[in-house]
Amino acid sequence: MSFREDTEDGRDLRKPFLHTGSWYRMGSRQSSMMGSSQVIRDSSISVVACVLIVALGPIQFGFTCGYSSPTQDSITKDLGLTVSEFSLFGSLSNVGAMVGAIASGQISEYIGRKGSLMIASIPNIIGWLAISFAKDSSFLYMGRLLAGFGVGIISYTVPVYIAEIAPQNLRGALGAVNQLSVTIGIMLAYLFGLFVQWRILAVLGILPCAILIPGLFFIPESPRWLAKMGMTEDFETSLQVLRGFDTDISVEVNEIKRAVASSSRRTTIRFADLKRRRYWFPLMVGIGLLVLQQLSGINGVLFYSSNIFKAAGVTSSNAATFGLGAVQVIATGVATWLMDRTGRRLLLIVSSCGMTISLLIVAVAFFLKGFVSDDSSIYGLLSIMSVVGVVVMVVAFSLGMGPVPWIIMSEILPINIKGLAGSIATLANWFIAWLVTMTANFLLNWSSGGTFTLYMLVSVFTVAFVSIWVPETKGRTLEEIQGSFR
Repeated sequence: MSFREDTEDGRDLRKPFLHTGSWYRMGSRQSSMMGSSQVIRDSSISVVACVLIVALGPIQFGFTCGYSSPTQDSITKDLGLTVSEFSLFGSLSNVGAMVGAIASGQISEYIGRKGSLMIASIPNIIGWLAISFAKDSSFLYMGRLLAGFGVGIISYTVPVYIAEIAPQNLRGALGAVNQLSVTIGIMLAYLFGLFVQWRILAVLGILPCAILIPGLFFIPESPRWLAKMGMTEDFETSLQVLRGFDTDISVEVNEIKRAVASSSRRTTIRFADLKRRRYWFPLMVGIGLLVLQQLSGINGVLFYSSNIFKAAGVTSSNAATFGLGAVQVIATGVATWLMDRTGRRLLLIVSSCGMTISLLIVAVAFFLKGFVSDDSSIYGLLSIMSVVGVVVMVVAFSLGMGPVPWIIMSEILPINIKGLAGSIATLANWFIAWLVTMTANFLLNWSSGGTFTLYMLVSVFTVAFVSIWVPETKGRTLEEIQGSFR
């Protein structure tokens, strides 16, 4: 099936997207003169442009995660907060994200992926404004909850949208852009936190969503969502825009139509339906990976990295925290490049093994520091050892356990349960993130070595979980992946 600019009755099939920007408008005569490599290149450019726009959402996500680390001392001093009150502030973004996660699946199913991102942007902007003008803890908490609510919707919607628009040979790399953007957001929070006051930093947190809202008017809706909603003409037009106007999309159109044939616009999936293996197995894998991702303690490390570096004996802990954020961005960039070359499963195994070793190093270093004096050379060596271990842990996490669980979740869930199952998986992720963030400060005060030992045991279990249950999804269409569970 070849896409033509005009149908026989004179209608322009590109009309629904003409308002979305000049980079979509390619005349059919010009297109017909291009070679196949040019078509592939234009197709990739269209998809990458869409991904770069929605990637502003995960940047907002990362900025929210990173905000609490460089601001802890100044906020507690200015507003007179205790350690427990600031820990509550840090964890409230996860509480808001849990509420957002519950709503995310249904919102994205009924108003589309683009509409749900617009809805998520509004509470994010209001939340950051509330934090920036906070005079006491109540406004601070309210702002954190609102920002978290938006992040909860973003964390589900962006990976699903990317997976649904990306061609199968680029889906892994483009899907990893989600986590890469999160790490960029964290790094930016660490970087700006070195130079600006916490209220100004909160104002800067508005920018990603403020740019995202107008950007959404320039990209097409997910073709798979349009197909599920019965909008056949819009679905084919959206897919053609994404693949290039001279690309034959007939095979992909037929695959998507077959996949959604069993579900209709008003199909209601009940919890009882999740007992069927084609549903419970991918849901178990998705929830398992997203829960283990957080139980590894990564949010505790990232949220309170400044305190961890202080405990390790680093004098300039905020600068070290920014360095950690930069390393995380580089490692996630490497994972993005590897995703469609090595496969998801291998990256998960290498990542969780690396985390196990690095967490063991950190735990041993903190335990041994309790037996040596602060001014001894061995103490300094152990401090270096603990810092290196934390950095290696973050690098290992970024290579696999950071980006891959979200990619696999968006790939393996069947389209007719994606809203319900995706909400459950995302809720589980954010609940564990809240639990880890809320307890990290208290656990580190109890025993730094014991805390990292607990996180290490989780990473050991992750190696076994991935080896036994997680399937490889590289090089397969979404329809092939989801059909394999039947």
